Amino acid sequence: MLGTVLLLLALAKPVCLSPAGAASRRAEALKRLLEVFGMEDPPAPPAHFKQPPQYMVDLFNTVANADGVTKNPDILEGNTVRSFLDKTHGEKMRFLFVLSSVAKNEKILTAELHLFRLWPRATDGPKRHHFCQVSVYQVLEKSELDGPGGKKLLAARLVPLQGSGWEVFAITQAVRDWTEDESSNQGLLVTVQGPGGSTLDPPPLQFASGRDHHESKKPMLVLFTDDGRRGASLPMAGFPGGSRMPWHGSLSAALTGPRSTRSLDRLQPCQRHPLSVDFEEIGWSGWIISPRGYNAYHCKGSCPFPLGENMRPTNHATVQSIINALKLSEGVSSPCCVPDKLYSINLLYFDDDENVVLKQYDDMVAGSCGCH
Repeated sequence: MLGTVLLLLALAKPVCLSPAGAASRRAEALKRLLEVFGMEDPPAPPAHFKQPPQYMVDLFNTVANADGVTKNPDILEGNTVRSFLDKTHGEKMRFLFVLSSVAKNEKILTAELHLFRLWPRATDGPKRHHFCQVSVYQVLEKSELDGPGGKKLLAARLVPLQGSGWEVFAITQAVRDWTEDESSNQGLLVTVQGPGGSTLDPPPLQFASGRDHHESKKPMLVLFTDDGRRGASLPMAGFPGGSRMPWHGSLSAALTGPRSTRSLDRLQPCQRHPLSVDFEEIGWSGWIISPRGYNAYHCKGSCPFPLGENMRPTNHATVQSIINALKLSEGVSSPCCVPDKLYSINLLYFDDDENVVLKQYDDMVAGSCGCH
């Protein structure tokens, strides 16, 4: 967390640097900040305005508060959720999702096919069925789709004919196959049959397609993955109460305070101070959907002898403070004011392929400070 705070401070307007030096420092700081977020380069903003899938927006709001801070670290399976829209734009019951943006080190935990069930069309005569069987197949060979080896059954269940809404099918193993061998991804086939497997023509149940229906109803593949990135061993939890954090100061002001003020800070007791990160200010608002920024906070102040309980000292810090105060050993400094609780944040953003990703990052907010 300390390294992250230093990077954020480096993004502020530097003092006494030439324009070239300031630009170089800022570029290096942004590069290091991208590394904190697991990226080499910032994704390009979508060429045209694009509405993120409502499912991903709702998931973000369930997992995080308005500032992106995790409400409960146990809600999300893994630390990454990726959404992909269908690329066929043609055949209504055939779907293809391009997974090239999934990193090789990501472990596929769960994969779901989301299809929006449309209201049934009005038909003449009595209704013979109240349910139909929906089957999802992995396409193995395009040329032999109707043959015994042309497709593999992934999921099947009875779906009611009345009403509309999202139907979700687990297809985890197929997606794992695709990520291991990209050439094996020949897409998915969905069939609709009667309860006993009989053919229904025309099928009484239809799903929204990517070409003919609103963006919010397009077929979507959702992956829950884990990229193996983990934070420090400090306690990590959701921000208490899931409420908005106070928003004070700005990134650019972080290093521009008078020297006398910064000197006086050393005389203040160890405590938490605001450190705002504004994504628009650093040029990332084009690809980050939520949040607009967050308060990282930082720890500042002295840890004077004797250390009180309000300074949340460890036993080691207490002993170190005593040794330092009594000069019992040379070269022993007083304890440092550092974060003793860290929270994770979540970003909802567009990747390079304009897919929407929800990613959780550990140890990004100082929850409290103590003398250690």
